[in-house]
Amino acid sequence: MNQEDFFKKITSHAKEYGFIFPSSEIYDGLSAVYDYAQNGVELKNNIRQYWWKAMVQMHENIVGLDAAIFMHPTVWKASGHVDAFNDPMIDNKDSKKRYRADVLVEDHIAKIEDKIDKEVEKAKKRFGDAFDEQQFITTNSRVLGYKKEIEDISHRLYSAMEQNDLAGIKQLIIDLGIVCPVSGSRNWTDVRQFNLMFATQMGSVAEGANEIYLRPETAQGIFVNYLNVQKTGRMKIPFGIAQTGKAFRNEIVARQFIFRMREFEQMEMQFFVRPGTELEWFAKWKEERLKWHLSLGIPASMYRFHDHEKLAHYANAATDIEFEFPFGFKELEGIHSRTDFDLSRHAEFSGKKIQYFDPETNESYTPYVIETSIGLDRMFLAMFSYAYTEEKLEDGSERVVMKFPPLLAPYKVAILPLVKKDGMPEKASMIMSALQPDFMCQYEEKDSIGKRYRRQDAIGTPICVTIDNQTIEDNTVTVRDRDTMEQIRVNADRLHEIVREKISHVKF
Repeated sequence: MNQEDFFKKITSHAKEYGFIFPSSEIYDGLSAVYDYAQNGVELKNNIRQYWWKAMVQMHENIVGLDAAIFMHPTVWKASGHVDAFNDPMIDNKDSKKRYRADVLVEDHIAKIEDKIDKEVEKAKKRFGDAFDEQQFITTNSRVLGYKKEIEDISHRLYSAMEQNDLAGIKQLIIDLGIVCPVSGSRNWTDVRQFNLMFATQMGSVAEGANEIYLRPETAQGIFVNYLNVQKTGRMKIPFGIAQTGKAFRNEIVARQFIFRMREFEQMEMQFFVRPGTELEWFAKWKEERLKWHLSLGIPASMYRFHDHEKLAHYANAATDIEFEFPFGFKELEGIHSRTDFDLSRHAEFSGKKIQYFDPETNESYTPYVIETSIGLDRMFLAMFSYAYTEEKLEDGSERVVMKFPPLLAPYKVAILPLVKKDGMPEKASMIMSALQPDFMCQYEEKDSIGKRYRRQDAIGTPICVTIDNQTIEDNTVTVRDRDTMEQIRVNADRLHEIVREKISHVKF
């Protein structure tokens, strides 16, 4: 199965089994906006809680915050979003489609990277076990040529973007012969800047309303509350403030399902440190965040760091943790050393002194900031695409199973009476009532037990508990494991212990 077909199966499965629905679907939907369905909202909540526990509960010097989505408009002037939160936009005159100019170039680079991957795969087949991939990549003339081509294109693109050379970006698109994916033509408009913030009005009448913005990121809510949190919490440097919440960006091209949306959710932590120690903390948080991802049991080969060549104006170090999505390695989480840019700008625009008095050095200073920022929706997609598994069984049948880490699975246990009579539903309800206070449970009695097992596999439930005639006699039940499909007979009184053990193996 190629990656495009695999991705189509994932998006289809997400809808069919109640994970994600297109928003307002009965009105033909809204582009790049999605609703999390009954199973999706549970998975999303579990990911959020797992992040929160690792970030806040397990760190005594990190506290939480829930800032409002609406903020004073000067916040976004101070942060630079009003003047500089833009993407380069280009239209194709024939298809009338609009694109991000830099993404068109990056997609072209991705095609060259695919050529490198194909060369490596061909060499693997040719040389077999004796193949040294690293040596091949660093010595093969064709691969080196592709890498040089990528390097030259990247340099031209990022230099032009840094200098706001929009004509240079268009010329690069022309020189590379990039065509519109829809019309196939090279009939491009000039490149223009497009501000990504959604604007609205606050006030009782439009004429007297003030223009405000839907926040494009959650970080600024942390920065403007720095003094409040530091003083009321008597926080000592180094310390962090964590937050999860919605953000909104009017993306020119929102695509790849929930990977890039106009309404999305972030999980961010801003860590305030003494100036001069920021790069040490940057390295530490790189290690900590990758460790968190790997704690979920996903192979390390599916993650990689991508250090930024072009740094944002406020940063002195930046890296992305990239995940191998069905459409290739893409950014999942960003880790940035933001210096003192944010607090200094808010001090300048607000007229307030935003500093920290350090009793150890007996001096006041503006803290530097290390940011960790992960997209909750992207983390959902990473978990979902990794978990989706098609298996051919020994009897020749097939099943689709969502192999979520048990801790993240929407439902931890399914309660299944074998038939709807002989006291089995009543006994099943008693078992369900005993487990419900501690675990998300699902009760199901329709269809054959085999079909019910398949449905639970398809939503990722790690444990199925079947109640039958023997249960009525001796209080034993059949416990079925999602991944191995093995079944064991246990006393119903042990179910708490079994489910707890199943979902507690994940360690930070």
